[in-house]
Amino acid sequence: MHGRSRVGWTLAFAVANLACILASLGAAAAEPCPGLGIDAKASTPLGQFRLPSSQKCVGKMSHGFPIPDPRCTPGATNATLTLDVLKSARFTTRCVRDKATSAQKKANTYDWYGVQHPEHNTGRTQTCELDHLVSLELGGADTLSNIWPQCGPSGVPLEERFFKEKDRVENYLATRVCQGQMDLAEAQRGIAKDWTQYLSAAEAACDAGNCGGCK
Repeated sequence: MHGRSRVGWTLAFAVANLACILASLGAAAAEPCPGLGIDAKASTPLGQFRLPSSQKCVGKMSHGFPIPDPRCTPGATNATLTLDVLKSARFTTRCVRDKATSAQKKANTYDWYGVQHPEHNTGRTQTCELDHLVSLELGGADTLSNIWPQCGPSGVPLEERFFKEKDRVENYLATRVCQGQMDLAEAQRGIAKDWTQYLSAAEAACDAGNCGGCK
């Protein structure tokens, strides 16, 4: 009787231990880029934000380039994407991309801004990008308060489209932040307010080979 009790207790302990291990593995699998402490759904808007209903979002132009309507796209940051995380060799934007908001929901922003959904929008024929106003490499959130459709201009090579120009600004700012030349929060607020203010500096830095981002 005593032997059977010991066997039963050992079996119960083994089952409980296995359950703990499986739960731990499940939690690790659910965490994007395990070990970095990232909450992919975290979001702090940089201005007042509510999902558009009857009103339409109206973008503006600054320095000849489009900027979003701050009522609809104020920009947002993810507080768990700290500077240490962004500089980590284990971090990529895949850690957070499409984790908080699906690609389908992001596509709704075309309707907010009254922009026709583009066809054949890939590769060399890409005309629009559902852009993170505060880029993910600068700690931007993957939520709708940080997404807007950036399209055009037509009749120019892909490299000269608006969203490609903004990519250069994003890489330039990420480089400055990771090299300790600019505070992360300053870069986030600046690009959210008007990303075009950095165009000239970004062009000069990138032409000199100094806009490679954090890596």
